[in-house]
Amino acid sequence: MSDTPARHSRRGLVIPFAIVGLLLAAWAGWWFYLSGQVQERLATQIEALRADGWRVSHEPVSVSGWPFRTRVAFPAADIVAPSGHGVAAPELVAEASAWNPGHWVVLAPDGLILTRAGKGQVAVEGEALRLSVSHLRDRFPDLRIELARPTFTPVAGADPFPLASAERIELYTRPHLTDGEAATDEMDVLFRLTDGRGRTGGPVEGATREGRLSAEVEATIEQASRLRGMDSAGVFASWTAAGGRFTAVQGRLQAGESSARISSDALWAREDGRLEGRLALTAERPGDAIAGL
Repeated sequence: MSDTPARHSRRGLVIPFAIVGLLLAAWAGWWFYLSGQVQERLATQIEALRADGWRVSHEPVSVSGWPFRTRVAFPAADIVAPSGHGVAAPELVAEASAWNPGHWVVLAPDGLILTRAGKGQVAVEGEALRLSVSHLRDRFPDLRIELARPTFTPVAGADPFPLASAERIELYTRPHLTDGEAATDEMDVLFRLTDGRGRTGGPVEGATREGRLSAEVEATIEQASRLRGMDSAGVFASWTAAGGRFTAVQGRLQAGESSARISSDALWAREDGRLEGRLALTAERPGDAIAGL
């Protein structure tokens, strides 16, 4: 009988490492494919905007974030719509998880400059300035704009801006649901201002008696597909011409000890852009809140 020890196969040790290697190779291939698709679609979208009269400029775009994120950096971004409204930033950063490329978050880490057509520019800084968008393949994606502790400083020569700062500003949009199904051409919108402070000598400061203004307004937008862009006729020109309306309007305003609630079945825009319709108001100590409204 032989005393030679039996040799154990090393195949059991090699196979797990081989599987991990194959998975890493497949993931790397997916990440680089995704990064290439992002750059290609971005270039196509920018050219489409320019063809529609937008002015878009930026320094060379970089893509990073391997292995779990796709991070796109736009240095010296400057985007101006045909209406004259625009945004510029030292850098805009767009990020998405590599396993969920349908949900993007756009950040302005160094602040941004808003251009108001005919009124000049205002510098916006804050703890966080971000936009997130998801469900990109839906007719109306979910959109969230969040400004945490923003401050607003008009650039030299610009018209005053109503707010000097706020604790938080939020804007949310999503498709309107009817019996659990997305409506054909309707979109829900929610705007929330928390502890807004008016500029010195401005209307908000006067309305709140140097206090703070908070507001929350929600509504459903009809003819939402007409909100296509900011053309030379104005931000809401196409929507207004199509008979667009705000329906199921609900809101709350708080200015110091004064508060008010508003509601309306429907509001619509006139040709000059001003809203028209019946608005119900209930208030406690209404003076400041009504002035704020």
